[in-house]
Amino acid sequence: MDQVKGVLTLQGEALTQADINLKVAKSGQVLHFQFREDKQWKLQQIQDARNHVNQALLLLNSRDETYQFKTGAEVNKLMDAVMLQLTRARNRLTTPASLTLPELATSGLMKMFTPPMPGDVMVNFYINLSKLCLTVYQLHVLPPNTTKNFKPTGSSVLHNPGAML
Repeated sequence: MDQVKGVLTLQGEALTQADINLKVAKSGQVLHFQFREDKQWKLQQIQDARNHVNQALLLLNSRDETYQFKTGAEVNKLMDAVMLQLTRARNRLTTPASLTLPELATSGLMKMFTPPMPGDVMVNFYINLSKLCLTVYQLHVLPPNTTKNFKPTGSSVLHNPGAML
């Protein structure tokens, strides 16, 4: 059985609805979360990509319609600047920025849900290539001296107690 199931609604740059079922590993209990009705989550990646495209358009429209380029180098310089902005827009959507767990915990995303998510669960939404992705982190405290022989299973990520994340 899947550990996470959900439906997300993306309108423009904002996630306007989220309905998530999460099966908690330790208890087998299925938790259900939704976005609060008064909340939307803006995806910074889409905002950044749009800003880069807008910069490219500003560069293209920065000259009067009657402007005559004087050299091919002048055209190349403009096109290099435009292509740089378009490449930055594409890269912002194809290479998601990774947030640390403390950044994610303080991002406000955890306050978007009703009922509130448990303190040991964090989620993140991002665009990767052409897909809207949801990542769920379930945090576990390991007793001292258990990390030496610990073998993570599945997609677990091990951090030593007290490690900066």
